[in-house]
Amino acid sequence: MEVTLNHYLVLASALFLTGMVGVIVRRNALVVMMCIELMLCAGNIVFAAFSEKWGNEAGHVFVLMSFAVAAAEVAIGLAILVEIYRRRRTVNLDEFKILRG
Repeated sequence: MEVTLNHYLVLASALFLTGMVGVIVRRNALVVMMCIELMLCAGNIVFAAFSEKWGNEAGHVFVLMSFAVAAAEVAIGLAILVEIYRRRRTVNLDEFKILRG
């Protein structure tokens, strides 16, 4: 059995849907960040799949750059969450009022 483009797209759709539901339903900031990373990985799977289908390496390069940006995003996001936890003793998104205007 050969893995086709449709298999990759179904996998990416399932990952993206899981991440989207997690962002909407969960209230813990760490879980929301992990769900956002799932959605980014789903996008990377789509880029890599289409790049492989068309024989173009640009999609693979974009995926590598996206991984680098996602790693930096996680590092900064976790640093912000640690600081908020030190001040408020919670990472529940419903209780964050310091970011509202």
